[in-house]
Amino acid sequence: MARPTPELIEALRRTAIKLKNGAPYQWGHMGGCNCGNLAQELTKLNRDQIHQYAMQRYGDWNEQVEDYCSTSQMPIDIVINEMLNAGLMLEDLKHLEKLDDRQVLARFPLEARYLKHNVRDDVVAYMNAWAELLKEQLLEKITLPNFQSMVYA
Repeated sequence: MARPTPELIEALRRTAIKLKNGAPYQWGHMGGCNCGNLAQELTKLNRDQIHQYAMQRYGDWNEQVEDYCSTSQMPIDIVINEMLNAGLMLEDLKHLEKLDDRQVLARFPLEARYLKHNVRDDVVAYMNAWAELLKEQLLEKITLPNFQSMVYA
């Protein structure tokens, strides 16, 4: 599961809002699919740039992740590396493309867990649920000092 970072949480939320408000979405387009839309937020590249980078190598996001090399300097690997730097893991990209991470899906009522990977509204719901899960994980790591135990002069 992704490392919960404020940058990643906000990128998921912004992506969900943009998709909900009609941002271009096309599951078969490497820059306009589930991962492609999140990549736009994390890298500030546009959908066509991401798609062009991905087409320099074969395959969908799943195959791109399988072939990822952090030192290759292939443009799509640089995109993936930026996404990883924001807190994502390679497996997260696979799950996002299929909307199938069990921890995220567990946040939905049982009857609503069967999301379709290429339906905009399902992608929006998944990203919002994932952002909320990561926010909760981040907040669990924060500890505040016990001010009651401090002695003030």
